Amino acid sequence: MRRIPNFVLLRAFEAAARLQSFTLAAHELHLTPSAISHQVRELEEVFGKALFRRSHRRVDLTPEGHRLLESLTRVLDALEACCAEVSLAPSGQVLSVYCAPSFAAKWLGPRLSDFMGKHPGISIRLTTGAEPMDLTQAREVDVAISYGRALERPGVEVVPLGKEQIAPMCSPSLKNEGRSWKEVIGELTLIESQLSQVTWRDWFNLNKLQLPQRPRQSFDRGALSISAAVDGLGVALETTRFAERELARGDLVVAGNSEFQTITRENHFFSQRTNERQIEKVKKFKDWLLEAVRVGGASPDSRERAAPK
Repeated sequence: MRRIPNFVLLRAFEAAARLQSFTLAAHELHLTPSAISHQVRELEEVFGKALFRRSHRRVDLTPEGHRLLESLTRVLDALEACCAEVSLAPSGQVLSVYCAPSFAAKWLGPRLSDFMGKHPGISIRLTTGAEPMDLTQAREVDVAISYGRALERPGVEVVPLGKEQIAPMCSPSLKNEGRSWKEVIGELTLIESQLSQVTWRDWFNLNKLQLPQRPRQSFDRGALSISAAVDGLGVALETTRFAERELARGDLVVAGNSEFQTITRENHFFSQRTNERQIEKVKKFKDWLLEAVRVGGASPDSRERAAPK
């Protein structure tokens, strides 16, 4: 037998802690405030510790209550995900993919229709986050694609997704045709991607140019930097992997591709649990992903639009 308190008590505590109100918790669970209060009291007796500080008009969590809520939320999220797998694909499989936000929006998302077309029996459940996922702890996640680094753990296999070109990109309208990019780049507004592995200082030093000492525009996602560059806000230093469609359509150009030194980095990493290598849904997604990375270039629809007529 597992040493777990009655789930009814845990459910009452989670609702009251999340909503910070016994009354709101009672309304959500179709109980009375008195019933919620009694169930929370009973749970406190099980632990031998107070989980709430009670006052006349409100309840506040104790430090022990905060710890329980944080852990319980993760457990309930995982339980909800398990139940969702049954309802989402009763006759198929659900693959839970955790992915870096900009990679999901700019590269993976536009290609998922290709994966689904090839594997109609697998449904993708995609969640995003900036921090690398620890697959030894997050058992509800099948595979992860992280940016910058992957968490190396015993029992976890990590595969780099190839080198990417980090380049300055901007709207073609910002280029003065009568001047070289080396003359123009120092006058343009620089757009910073806060999480980027390569900074503007790195790029200017590599190209033996003086870094302009003026305010820059700053974004915490590469996808936002790309969008700002398309809108003509300035020049973004980002991976061209995030801008494949914009480059193919001519919304962006790589500034001075033949004038400046090229920077390449391994930015994205695929992770899976070693003992799940032969699980069909994991294997099919990994094989498809690595092939898509190997082929490279823009997504299929943008390559078609950019193809010579």
